[in-house]
Amino acid sequence: MRSVLQIILAIFLISTLTTCVKKESPQPNILFILADDWSYPYSEIFGETYIRTPNLSKLSKTGIVFENAYCSTPSCTSSRASMLTGRYPHTLGEGVNLCGRLDAAIPTFVQILRKNGYEVSFDRKGWGPGDYTKMGYTENPCGTREEFSTLVDNLPEGKPFFFWFGTNDPHRPFAKDAGKAAGIDVSKIKVPGFLPDTPEIREDLSDYFSEIEHLDKEIGELLEILKKSGRLKNTIIVIASDNGMPFPHAKANLYDYGTRVPLIITGFPKMDQNNLNSSFVNLIDLMPTFLDLAGIKEQPAVDGKSLLPILKGEKSEHRDEVFLERERHCLSRAEFAYGAGYPMRAIRTKDYLYIRNFRPDRNPAGDETIPGTPSVFGDVDGGITKIFMMDNRNLPGINPYFKLGFEKRPAEELYIIKSDPYNINNVAESAEFASVKSSLSKRLEEWMKSSADPRLNGKGDEIDGYDATTHAWITRDGIILLDE
Repeated sequence: MRSVLQIILAIFLISTLTTCVKKESPQPNILFILADDWSYPYSEIFGETYIRTPNLSKLSKTGIVFENAYCSTPSCTSSRASMLTGRYPHTLGEGVNLCGRLDAAIPTFVQILRKNGYEVSFDRKGWGPGDYTKMGYTENPCGTREEFSTLVDNLPEGKPFFFWFGTNDPHRPFAKDAGKAAGIDVSKIKVPGFLPDTPEIREDLSDYFSEIEHLDKEIGELLEILKKSGRLKNTIIVIASDNGMPFPHAKANLYDYGTRVPLIITGFPKMDQNNLNSSFVNLIDLMPTFLDLAGIKEQPAVDGKSLLPILKGEKSEHRDEVFLERERHCLSRAEFAYGAGYPMRAIRTKDYLYIRNFRPDRNPAGDETIPGTPSVFGDVDGGITKIFMMDNRNLPGINPYFKLGFEKRPAEELYIIKSDPYNINNVAESAEFASVKSSLSKRLEEWMKSSADPRLNGKGDEIDGYDATTHAWITRDGIILLDE
């Protein structure tokens, strides 16, 4: 009799324990952390040791760090739209511009993951800036807005999640003296070669770096929520940035500090391959990667290329070049009823960066002033560096840098990466590199033709006529919103 009771008790205990343990989905959860205006190489994982990012350092040891990752375009809205769809911005119609319209009929990974059983939500900055209600969406294209802790606390048993955490760091405006308060040693800062090395610039960079440190702190908080929820082991974590740093010659430009961004992908347990990958990645590759991680077989045709073979250790090479582009960033020119952008296309290889400026008669930084508006060089974010360079533009030690960031450029640019990592010495007119330029120009045109680029053969001015869903003016020191 006792043995029968013991068996019954054992069965009861086993069934009780089984019901208490949360059933994990066979599909992995995905936590996507997207920074705002974070350039490569600004983290200690890339050697910039004066920027303390302990959580990124920890994650980098358990996954893959891609050191040649690029956004498709260095402008928030269109960069995020291309990530969501896996397509080059110029294939998205009005979605190619900042504050443009992303057609709700174009499939996004959010829509597809939801249809395949994922709980999808986001917090902070998702698709944007722009007004998604003006383009057929009833919510942000990134999903339902909620806090990460709320998502994991209320997630149904066995249901996987995709969460987009869109921090606003390290976007301007920066808190004045935040870097000093954070204890960043300005004497150790390596000022990029396209900016003058002055105390003012160092202080501004220091404030920028403090926001990267804050980003790292929030990454740690998200990891802690995952640990407490018991879902860490079944979660793939992807960390990237929408475009580069908000300084002249960087953001809104196709130079490396405008388009080259950090990308770290980690899963638990540790991925079984080298932590550093030097192959080229375009962030449009994230969309098919997310779908492959979720095991989704039926996928739309996209321009992106899944990273799953790299993550599984089956391959080490992904792309040997990336194509980059830009259209209208801010409203910063008088033409086309303030809609004129600065159309560019580029190809970046291991050795070279070749840029084609389709409207070199326009100023890439925007007009210095537009009568009747507060716009001031509207394609350069307002702040200390912009003010300092404008006010001191005629000084011999500042003028060359001012020209790089604020003045017109020739139709073609060519930079040698090894000797010119800051892309400041244009050799496009050098006879020594004529064959290189010709080859890169041909490859760029072939890509434009194959992707039905509206700018092919000097066309595409209809892009300048697309209206924005929201409007703002960039000033010397900030932004004036017209729709709020």
